[in-house]
Amino acid sequence: MMRRGILTFLCIAGAALAQKPELTSFSWSTPLETGPELLNVKRVFVEQLNGGDTAYQIRDLIISALQNSKLFILTENKDRADTIMRGSAGDAVFEDTFQTSDSINARAFVGRSTGSSKSGAGISAPADMSVGQSDAARINERKHEAIATVRLINKDGDVIWSTTQESLGAKFRGASADVAEKITRQLVADVDKAKKTAPPSK
Repeated sequence: MMRRGILTFLCIAGAALAQKPELTSFSWSTPLETGPELLNVKRVFVEQLNGGDTAYQIRDLIISALQNSKLFILTENKDRADTIMRGSAGDAVFEDTFQTSDSINARAFVGRSTGSSKSGAGISAPADMSVGQSDAARINERKHEAIATVRLINKDGDVIWSTTQESLGAKFRGASADVAEKITRQLVADVDKAKKTAPPSK
């Protein structure tokens, strides 16, 4: 009887797993149909990014990172560029607060009583003692968080590549510099991917 019950449970469980929908995966990668267009990019003009004063600095950092990658020719002449990079960026300052609290408490009660059933008299000597100690610490840590969303646009006005990167800073780089480096690394990786998927030249 028990064996039949176990077999019935396994059948029900197997049917439930068979009906479970597959998990959907999400990707921020550049669509394959726009990938080959990256191979035609030779000269890039980086427009001023939206986002206020910090966006000016992030733009300069992106230009420097792209220049160091030797992936494209960076130009300040918009008319000579075959692709324009535009978008928005920002670097915000905030404080992280950490609070800890340690406490030790001890309490003791001692009671002593005597009495006589004949006299009806009794003596009671209770004692109550309590000891407490509490330590609290509050730490405020100042941090930077940078984020940038950029895209490459060809002469026809079509978006051929885009990415969003954010950072709290790296070991040897600030948040803005790290975002610029992440954008460049992503672009280099997508260009390499486009080269691998491109059909062989005749």
